[in-house]
Amino acid sequence: MIPRSKILIVDDELSMRKQLEFMLKTENYDLTLLADGKELLEKLAEITPDLIILDLMLPEIDGFEVCRRIKANNQLQHIPIILVTVLDSKKVLGKGIEAGADDFLQKPVSKLELRARVRSMLRIKRQYDELQRMMRLREELSNMIVHDMSSPIISVLLHATLMEEKITDAQLLKHLEMIRMAADRLDSFVNDMLMLAKMEHHSLRLNPSMVDINQLVLDAEKHFSIIAHSKGIELKLALPEPPIRMSVDRNLFRRVIANLLANALQYSPSGTIVTLSLTVTHTDDDKPHLCMQVIDQGLGIPEAYRGRIFEKFEVVDLKKEGVPQIGLGLTFCKMAVDAHGGSIFVKPNHPQGSAFVVEI
Repeated sequence: MIPRSKILIVDDELSMRKQLEFMLKTENYDLTLLADGKELLEKLAEITPDLIILDLMLPEIDGFEVCRRIKANNQLQHIPIILVTVLDSKKVLGKGIEAGADDFLQKPVSKLELRARVRSMLRIKRQYDELQRMMRLREELSNMIVHDMSSPIISVLLHATLMEEKITDAQLLKHLEMIRMAADRLDSFVNDMLMLAKMEHHSLRLNPSMVDINQLVLDAEKHFSIIAHSKGIELKLALPEPPIRMSVDRNLFRRVIANLLANALQYSPSGTIVTLSLTVTHTDDDKPHLCMQVIDQGLGIPEAYRGRIFEKFEVVDLKKEGVPQIGLGLTFCKMAVDAHGGSIFVKPNHPQGSAFVVEI
C-alpha cells in the first residue's frame, strides 16, 4: 500500500487554510494546517512533508524568508514549495524563484489549478525519492563489494611477503616487490572507500591524540622512497626541528600523508623531485597551526579545475576531461582534513607542477 502524501498548508487566515483543505480533501492526502512560518519551521523538525503550500504574506516571517530558510537546509531543500499570493507581478515571481520556490498560485485559488499543481509537484517528489532510494541501494552495494575485496587483497599481501622471505633470485624478488606494492596501493584504495562511506554516514569517529607529525612523515617515507626510486623520482623531506606534535587522529592523518604522496609520485615524470614540507606557527593561545605541502613537478592542474578535484561527484567528469592528479584519494583527504577542522587546497608550483596544501 502506497503511503499517503504529507502536505503542509501554511496561511495566517483560517478561512484560507480551510478552503485549501476542502479543495484537496477528496485527493486522500495527509493534510496539516499551520498558521505561520514560525510554526512551519518548528513542524519541520518533527516531520518531513512531501509538499508545502505556503502563503506569501505571513506575520513575522514572510513566505520568501521561510522559503529561503528551508531551501538553505540540506535536509529539507528537496521538499517542493508552492507559493500562494494575491500579488501578480514579475517582480514577485522573480523574488520567489530566487528564494527557491518551485511553483506559484495566485489568489483566489482555482480548485482545478490547485489539484493540478499539487499532483505535478508530488509526482516530481516521488521521482526524487525513488532516485534517492536507488542511489542509496547502489552505494550500499558498492560498499559491500569494497568491503569484500579486503580479504583477498590482504591474502595477496601476506603471501607476497612470505614468498619474499624464501626467494633469493633477484629478478623474482623485484617482481614480487612490484606485486606487493600494487596490492598495497589497492589495499589503501579499499580502505579509503570504506572510510569515505563511514564519513558520509557520520559513523566515523575521530580518535585524536598527541602525535609526532614528523615521525608520521618519516614512516611514510620508508614506503614511498621505494616507489620513488623505481620511477626515477627524488623524494625530499623538509621537516622542522624540534618535531611538530599536535592532536590529530593518527590513522586518518597517516592516510592523508600517504594519499598525497602516492598521488604526487603517480603523476610525476622520471627525473623530477617530489617534496613534502612541514611548517608550524602558533596562535595567540599558543596552539600549533600545521601547514603541510606536497609539491611535485608534474603537469600541474589548470586553475579552472582546482576547486573541483576534491569533490566525489566531480571525479568521473574530470577524468573524462583528462585532468591529471584526481581520484577518490583526494576526496578522502578533504573529508579527513575537514573532520579535523582544517582545509586542503591545491596551488601551482612554479615553474611547473602542483602544490597540495593541508592546513590544520
